[in-house]
Amino acid sequence: MAASDTNGAPRWRLVVVGGHTRSIGKTQLVCDVLSAFPRANWIAGKITQYGHGVCAQNGENCDCAPDEHVCAINWETQADTGTDSSRFLAAGARRSFWLRTKQGFLAEGLPLIRTALLETRSDPNGDLPPLIMESNSLLQFLKPSLYFAVVDPAKEDFKDSARAALDRADALVLRGTSGAFPAAEGPSWTRLPARLLREKPSVTQREGEPLPEPLRVLVQRMLEGPANVSI
Repeated sequence: MAASDTNGAPRWRLVVVGGHTRSIGKTQLVCDVLSAFPRANWIAGKITQYGHGVCAQNGENCDCAPDEHVCAINWETQADTGTDSSRFLAAGARRSFWLRTKQGFLAEGLPLIRTALLETRSDPNGDLPPLIMESNSLLQFLKPSLYFAVVDPAKEDFKDSARAALDRADALVLRGTSGAFPAAEGPSWTRLPARLLREKPSVTQREGEPLPEPLRVLVQRMLEGPANVSI
């Protein structure tokens, strides 16, 4: 029987993947998790925030902003369109969605996610599929089962939402080639508490490499454990 909280809302197993800036392989990490557990029946999602007509994901005007509302959600139907949500399907997700919200209006988008997820339940009394979402801002509203933060020391840009969430990461996924965090005199975003960088579990994964074993173990444990996230 599917787990629910005291208000009767369903509880989910949820992995959130974030990162300190764009183009560092967050979408690829989602795909790596999906590919590593092909029988898990995942539902995958991507959250994009936009402002002033410009997509917050890539800094270019890509016309992703909804025309009539502050937020909109769409289910992906094809695995070969080249969009990030289609990549999720190609990697093995059963369903994939894309939520777009105006900057500062993610709270208004959460009911859309909630409704969309409930529509995927083929058996209300059955076990719910695991979720994986690409987002930093989602952590403002819930505590996921797992949060992986992708970081690339070669890129100085550091989103405020990522900085605030870094301490909540279950693991840091280091991109680049050095295999280690840079020295404190490096870019400004690296000037984080030494304890955080020293004690936070971290793995090095270059794009194109399979999901690192420590991350695989964490995800496997989550899949085998109880559902604990209300959306």
